[in-house]
Amino acid sequence: MDATDTQLWLMVAAAVGVAAGLFLLARGFAGYRVQVRVGDLSSSPTDSIAAGEVRVSGTIEPAELTLISLLQSRPCVYYRSTVGDPGEVQRERPELSEERAVGFRVRDAAGALRVFPRGARIDAPLQFEGETGELGEEPAGLDLRRGGPTRATEMDRETAAAELLRVRGPYEYSLLAGVGDRHGRRQYREWRLEPGEAVTVVGLAMPFGDLEDPVAANLGDAVDPSYDDPEVAADLAAARAAGVLAADAASAWGNAAIPGFGIGRPVVAAHLDPGAAPLPVASAEERARVERTFEISPQTLVVVASDEVPLLIAHGTPGAVVQRGQTQLMIGMLGAVIAIASAMAFALTMNGQLGR
Repeated sequence: MDATDTQLWLMVAAAVGVAAGLFLLARGFAGYRVQVRVGDLSSSPTDSIAAGEVRVSGTIEPAELTLISLLQSRPCVYYRSTVGDPGEVQRERPELSEERAVGFRVRDAAGALRVFPRGARIDAPLQFEGETGELGEEPAGLDLRRGGPTRATEMDRETAAAELLRVRGPYEYSLLAGVGDRHGRRQYREWRLEPGEAVTVVGLAMPFGDLEDPVAANLGDAVDPSYDDPEVAADLAAARAAGVLAADAASAWGNAAIPGFGIGRPVVAAHLDPGAAPLPVASAEERARVERTFEISPQTLVVVASDEVPLLIAHGTPGAVVQRGQTQLMIGMLGAVIAIASAMAFALTMNGQLGR
């Protein structure tokens, strides 16, 4: 290797060092911002919060829906899954990525508070990581989801038993067709927040009735993009003006608007064809459970994101979140040193003072 080749390699190594150092520095400052937001507030019990910026901490409790993660089929309230070339995933450039979050409750000793994750910064732990083997074998623990990404949180006994006894067929890799390197090897990563885990939330507490659109308060491509579509908005305005827009859910959806109808236990008698088998009406206990799960009074305070108060959802207790932020900041400072040293080495190499 001659002097020119040596100089070129030193320049490349220095440039990589600058990029890596700046990346670590950016992550360090991100961790510092999280640390400051969490550390500057004290946690409020869920039964005594007031409207405004709040910090609450407790355990995750699912609300109406539970997500099913893409790579391990685990029940959760948030997941981000990536699949791609083993080298590409390490550089945070996955070939396949899916991210979703649904509303959930934070439960502490005083009660529970509802959180809507739309627009949140979510700090979730890496729960699964694996890579295709040399012979094409898939990593242990991989259990690709079949079916939709959500399911009802409340399941009757028969449904729960059927889910437990369900025989899982062979993996369906159509979703992953073409994903991975040229040898078909893939790396899998999945970050999740699961029910029962500790979580710290910082955001804006406001009455549920003041939410602009609770239906669009989840995160992920399951949210209907037509809410912000000007053509759909114009059609809705025209329907209202013509008087053909249904005044309520019961008029628009009929039986489907009855809580519990979709699982065969409507809280009131459904209107069915005379030849159809009547559905059993839910008991008072079941009705109370449905109302507790799906109905939120307009005065109930919930935690959301706003332009003035960003929403942060971080895994762990406040102390653990602050400690994690401090560690990231220290690594970021190390990244700054690496970037400065690499930049100096790059400049010296350009001047021909290195590599001779």
